[in-house]
Amino acid sequence: MADISAGPAPYVYVCTRLRVRKAKLIPREDYLRLLNMSIPEITRFIEETQYKREIDELASSFHGNDLIELALSWNLAKEYQSIQDITPGVLKRFTQSYLRKWDIQNILTILRGKTQGMKPGKIREILVPAGEMDRVFLDRLVKEETPERILEALKGQSVYPAIAAGFSTAVSEGSFARIENELYKQFYENLLSEATSGFKGGKQFLEYIMLDIDITNIRNMFRLRADTLHEDARSMMIPGGTFSTDAFQHLISIEESKEFIDTLKSKVHVKPLIMLLDEMSGGEKSLREIEIDLIKVQLAQMESLSKLNPFSIHPILTYLEKKKYEIFNLRAIARGKEVNLPTDRIRSYLVM
Repeated sequence: MADISAGPAPYVYVCTRLRVRKAKLIPREDYLRLLNMSIPEITRFIEETQYKREIDELASSFHGNDLIELALSWNLAKEYQSIQDITPGVLKRFTQSYLRKWDIQNILTILRGKTQGMKPGKIREILVPAGEMDRVFLDRLVKEETPERILEALKGQSVYPAIAAGFSTAVSEGSFARIENELYKQFYENLLSEATSGFKGGKQFLEYIMLDIDITNIRNMFRLRADTLHEDARSMMIPGGTFSTDAFQHLISIEESKEFIDTLKSKVHVKPLIMLLDEMSGGEKSLREIEIDLIKVQLAQMESLSKLNPFSIHPILTYLEKKKYEIFNLRAIARGKEVNLPTDRIRSYLVM
């Protein structure tokens, strides 16, 4: 067998494998079919796809939406671990750095679940141990009785200082939003440092990180404007993208919607994003619709970067994100069916 540990071969190998996996993701027409199915029918459908092993392993202990939730989480975590196993050298380093985003999501899920009185089993169902924190460590956090005990258990972790700094305020206000923002600022700062450290492929990694930061900041602009936030919001911006902190604050403070859109258009350079903003000029889209549209633009731009750089970090990141949104869509459908949401309402949450 050819040695794939040196030269261009590992890039070709892993990127080719992930393009094959991407081709097996659930297509749009199947999501439309799933919208008309019951929970048992959705379970049977999922069992006929790449989720069969997880469904079969868990079916004796779980049923209904609990079975779907846990099977999806297990599959996503195993898939991400598998990708790290086949990704060599610098590509592995970039991939692992990017997947640390799941550490943030998992910790916040546990903290919010505890403050809302969720049962440990329900919290475990939606955790995805794809970052540095493995399933054993996350399970230890879930077993802690209070948010304060969880904070204590996080000592020594890279996320601890940011969580500890805002913990008292977060608990008293009942919101971890500011801690979340600080954690993501730290996360992107680390990614930018990784991308500009001189490693081969860093330029392509940087292209994606800056796109991700810009989309995140634009989404936050729409959220802050919807909340009619009048205070200084510069601390809510993720540095490292297109926008300066002053430009971010100025855009949020623009009261008239069309002026905001026009000013935002003048600041961005991604053609699909400019086209989306053109569509928004009428001001008829809801915040949820805007967020879904921004995700679609980001995925389309990632696909474009992947085609321009077929043997780079781009195909890996594209697959990671598309796989994530497959899980997102299946969960949205199952949860919507569980609480009898209208089909059109569930469909509005799907990224397809």
